[in-house]
Amino acid sequence: MWAAIVLYQSAIDSYCIANDSIVFFTMTHQGIGEFEQMVLLAVAHLRDEAYAVPIVDEIERRTGRSVARAAVYITLRRLEEKGFVSSWMGEPIAERGGKARRHVKLEPMGARALRDARSAAERMWRGLDLASLRTR
Repeated sequence: MWAAIVLYQSAIDSYCIANDSIVFFTMTHQGIGEFEQMVLLAVAHLRDEAYAVPIVDEIERRTGRSVARAAVYITLRRLEEKGFVSSWMGEPIAERGGKARRHVKLEPMGARALRDARSAAERMWRGLDLASLRTR
């Protein structure tokens, strides 16, 4: 009979016990998608004012794209699970009916992921003849 129990899991590695043996899984690279990059870049631009609504506004203003607030919430949760951002609840605000905002901060791992993504994209663009991208 095969049984596996996850004992430890993080954004970097995890391990489980399978048939009385410890099996390790290590992620050697954790890339980020385009929308994750947009959210991380918005957080970086907004600094201390980063929370969902301004993040949506920043992405829309800079890209001209329409962004669903729910997509930002989901992406922020995923980025926090990866260790790329951290969040905390601010003070309750009267104009929000006493509700607090969840503020977000870019963590060093998130800044590194952004630099790595930019570097990879620049390497892919390097040497490419832009004329070859024209449609006929």
